Parts: sequence; C-alpha cells; structure tokens
Amino acid sequence: MPSLIERDRATLWHPYAPASGALPLWEVEAADGVALRLRDHDGRVHEVLDAMSSWWAVIHGYRNPVMDAAIQRQLSSFSHVMFGGLTHQPAVELAETLLAMVPLEPERRLERVFLADSGSISVEVALKLAVQFQTASGRPGRQRFLTIRGGYHGDTFAAMGVCDPVDGMHSAFPGLLASNIFAPRPPAAATATAEAIQEWRAAVEDLARRSSNELAAIIAEPILQGAGGMFNYPAECVTILREIADHHGLLLILDEIATGFGRTGELFAAGQAGVVPDILCVGKALTGGYLTLAATLCTGEVARVVSNRAAGALLHGPTFMANPLACAAANASLGILRDGNWRVDVARINAGLTAGLAPAMELDAVTDVRTIGAVGVIELRDAVHVPAVTRAAVEHGVWVRPFRNLVYAMPPYISSAADVGVMAAGMVAAVTGAVHANNQTVAG
Repeated sequence: MPSLIERDRATLWHPYAPASGALPLWEVEAADGVALRLRDHDGRVHEVLDAMSSWWAVIHGYRNPVMDAAIQRQLSSFSHVMFGGLTHQPAVELAETLLAMVPLEPERRLERVFLADSGSISVEVALKLAVQFQTASGRPGRQRFLTIRGGYHGDTFAAMGVCDPVDGMHSAFPGLLASNIFAPRPPAAATATAEAIQEWRAAVEDLARRSSNELAAIIAEPILQGAGGMFNYPAECVTILREIADHHGLLLILDEIATGFGRTGELFAAGQAGVVPDILCVGKALTGGYLTLAATLCTGEVARVVSNRAAGALLHGPTFMANPLACAAANASLGILRDGNWRVDVARINAGLTAGLAPAMELDAVTDVRTIGAVGVIELRDAVHVPAVTRAAVEHGVWVRPFRNLVYAMPPYISSAADVGVMAAGMVAAVTGAVHANNQTVAG
C-alpha cells in the first residue's frame, strides 16, 4: 500500500511548490507543545522543535490545554452560524477584547471590527474600505495605494497589488494587478542614520504629493516586513507614514498580521512608533494557530463615513465570517496573552536567538544575522536550497521553512531557553552543512 507521502504526492498541491512527485515532504504524526513528530519518505521518525510556529501562528504551542478546552466548550454549543443578521457571544467578546488591546490616542481610536477568514481577506477588506471611505468623502478618484518596497500583504488579487512588484512572489500576474505606487524601502533599523531617514521621508513625501488625488491610503507592515524579506526598519518611519497620510488626506492601513500580538516585542508593532492607524489588519497568532481567522479594525470616523453615505455598507461578507469556533479560539489565545508573561517570553526568545545565531556571521555565505523580538534571521548571499537546508535542520532536530536567501525562526512563545538554543544551533548547523554540501557539488 502506498505511504501517506506517496498518496499526497499523487493528489495534493502544496503552497509555493510545483505539483511534483519529487516534492520533499514529512508526515506529521503528532504535535505537542513546541515539538513535532515527523516521518520521512523512508519511514524514519524525527522528533523536531517547530521554529516556525506553523507560519508564525502557534504562539502558545500545540495541544494547549486552555485552547483545547475553549474550542470544546464552544463545540458543545454550536460550531457555526451565519453572521448576516445574527450575532453570538464569542464574536462580541472578541471584538471588545481586540479594541481594548490596540494602540489608541486622544484624537484617533479604533472602534469597529470586521471579522474575516484569513489574513489576505482582511487586507482585501481594508483596501476596499479605504476606497469606499474616499468615495463617500466625495473623492471617488482616489482608488490607488501607496506602499513601500519589500512588502508582502497576501496572495489574493488586491493584496498582491500592494506587494513588492519586482522582488515579491507575484510578478507572474503583471497584467492582472492594480497599478499602485511604491516608495523606496526604508533604511534598515540596524544601520539607519538620521540623514538616511530624512532622505527616505523626502522620497515618500514626493510620491504622495504627486499622486495624492489618486490615492486612497498608505499601507505598510510596521517595523518588520515579513514574507517580503524579514526586514526591520526604524519605528520613526511608521510615524512618518502617519504624518504623510494625514497631510494628504489619506488613510493609513497597518498590516500587523505577522507582527501583532507581541512578535516584535510590543503587543502591536505600531505601538513602538506611538501610531494609531485608521485601519489595522490582524491574523495568524490571533487564534493561536488553531483555526483560520483574521480581523480588520477601523476608526469610528471611517465606519461612520462609509455607513452614512453611498452604499451605506462595507461591501464584503465571507461565509465563515466570525465563525464561533474560531472566535472562541481567539478569545482563549488573547486571554493567554492578557494573563501571561508574553513580554518575558519574547525577551527570552530574543536573547536565545541573538546568542545562538551569532556564530553564523562567521560563515562566508552569510551576509547578515538579525533579531527583533521573537524573530531571528540568517541572511545568505545566495538563494537558499530549501530542500537541503530543511533536511539538514530536521537532522539537527529543528523544523524550519526557509525562503529566498533567508533561514529564519519565529518560535512559539512557550519555547524554553533550551528549546531556543536547540533551534538556533540547528539553523546554524543546517546552513553550514547545506553550504558545504553545495560547495562540494560545485567543485565536483
């Protein structure tokens, strides 16, 4: 009988991969805490630590008893109802909790929550909301967006249109994507000077000034760009985006799908800049990785303008919007954050990654090693051979999923100092081994 991996290769299509019978795969047999038990195509079992939090979502670990219990309680009541014309306690509680957690300032506060079913959809909703706001404000020509190079906001069409058009993953669709305006990437946080920041500000301001009558909003990932390159930039640059948006009558959309809920060291990365956006997108860690759910939050002004004019409604409505099981999971996840020591956890992970990844800088193939919050990155000169690095990491007891020229970690917050040490050592060993093997192949 074919193995599960063989059956998978014959039927399934995995993300960012060809439909190929040679696709490297590992079967997950169990997951608990920070650990995964994997079986490879040869039948060998590997016990590994998940340095990825399953694409940055499983911040409380697998089989978390609080999360499990919350979902079981909701399941005993009802698992799903439509959200058109109906409501339920998990959704209301979630909205109230989110609004109490987000940054605020006297003149601007987030007051409304639209519950979507994925991060990409929350961005789609944010972009549509910005256009509806401008139209309702008497500026129907404002339907484009200003963003910064290096960004990633999702794989659906409007979201792809604000991802980096050259170095992103969506260059295969140039004729289908909206034509938006891309400012230079901000200077790197580690090396930014006051002069470089001001030069960047002037470039963004110039683009906004020349196109303000076409622009609905500015959209950016604050502080840390995720899938666009794990690149972190100064908080001052987020403040600059806020100021430029205000000056030209634009909304500011901050995409915190990857950065929200403590990942960068603050509950929300925007908090490091003291900025409140007009629209905020969150997802991934929102449910602790248990179920898919995201949210688009907006200010009271945005909600009032859109609701009182033109269509009178936000024109979006996913079938599984505000799914009760997902909302219950999110409430449990946010409760763990609210009641726990996530700041201590993130600081512990940062210290472990900073120390553990430092030896990678001694490798000729490595150009940079950087950390921010519970994120650690090894940047190589050349593109990573993903199968080789992944296999090498598994052999050293760590699960990673590199991309482009980056090998990185975003560990679950429950990871102990010892866990983080193993993850970092495994990453360095995997990079060392993969580079050495590649050099031997080239030499041969």
